[in-house]
Amino acid sequence: MLLKKRFALLSLTAMFVFSGCGTNDAPAASQGAQPAPKQEAPKAEAAAPISGKLSFYTSQPEDDLTKLIAAFNKKYPDVKVESFRSGTEEVVAKLQAESKAGKVQADVLLLADAVTFEGLKKQNLLASYKSPELAKIPKELADADGAYTGTKVMATVLAVNTSKVKTLPTSWKLLTTAESKDAGIMPSPLYSGAAAYNVGVFTRTDGFGWDFLKSLKANNISVVKGNGAVLNAVASGEKSYGMVVDYLVAREKAKGSPVELIYPTEGVPVITEPIAIIKGTANEKAAQAFVDFVLSEDGQKLASSIGYAPIREGVAAPQGLKGVGQFKVLSSDISKLAEAREADKKQFTEVFGQ
Repeated sequence: MLLKKRFALLSLTAMFVFSGCGTNDAPAASQGAQPAPKQEAPKAEAAAPISGKLSFYTSQPEDDLTKLIAAFNKKYPDVKVESFRSGTEEVVAKLQAESKAGKVQADVLLLADAVTFEGLKKQNLLASYKSPELAKIPKELADADGAYTGTKVMATVLAVNTSKVKTLPTSWKLLTTAESKDAGIMPSPLYSGAAAYNVGVFTRTDGFGWDFLKSLKANNISVVKGNGAVLNAVASGEKSYGMVVDYLVAREKAKGSPVELIYPTEGVPVITEPIAIIKGTANEKAAQAFVDFVLSEDGQKLASSIGYAPIREGVAAPQGLKGVGQFKVLSSDISKLAEAREADKKQFTEVFGQ
């Protein structure tokens, strides 16, 4: 009996000993244990601010260029934008010279027309970048490979000085009639990308062709360096009619000048002033940020406030301009225009003796 009591006492003691060992792994409730503190998820590292130097080559008017850079710098104050501005053809000539020398200095290009960029793409000078803003840009106005994207809708129209012309014309053929002899003016395709595009389109459109250009020459139309010079001649009354991009006429009319813009019934050539990044840019992040800004809602509203018809869906054209769906567009195959551009300019020189 005494042996049984001793065995029972040993068993009970062992039970308490082993129970006590368990407190190392899980504290008992009677010990007032607290739940283990939650571990905070590691914080994601903040993206480094975009900074550095960005070289921007463009054919935009100087005032518009200044406004664009200022707006971009409000969002990206640490990026120093250095610009080179001239006519599209002269900008391209600079690019070609730099490429032959072994290093293109530009990071971003914004020039007149898609044909220019198609040529640069074929020379393998452009990087592929598909901005997240492309979701709001019409697919047909952006390169499928991401080499370039349109930024505006710019139509070449017929500008008229309303102090000198009382009956407004409706057709391009007016420029070939006796009524407009010595009174018309146009930009040179040897300087202006828009003008080079116009020559390519008109000479490949039924009812126009090279005969239309020859008729302009026979009617003594003046040829000057760029669209700005055309608009100045018409606004001043030096000339009665001009072939010029629409936004310049709308701006001048808004200032009170006696000018009107006509979208001829046959249709109008349209350029989109594309933007692109140079392959091998030294500041890819800043270049991409610049493209994104130009295509963004803020960038497109800026373009509209300056006086351009924006390319982004949902951003209205400024007063006095038509959107791309409001007029007939004259166009031609971009790749064929690119292949023929130099030949077109050569033939233009032969016709006009430039």
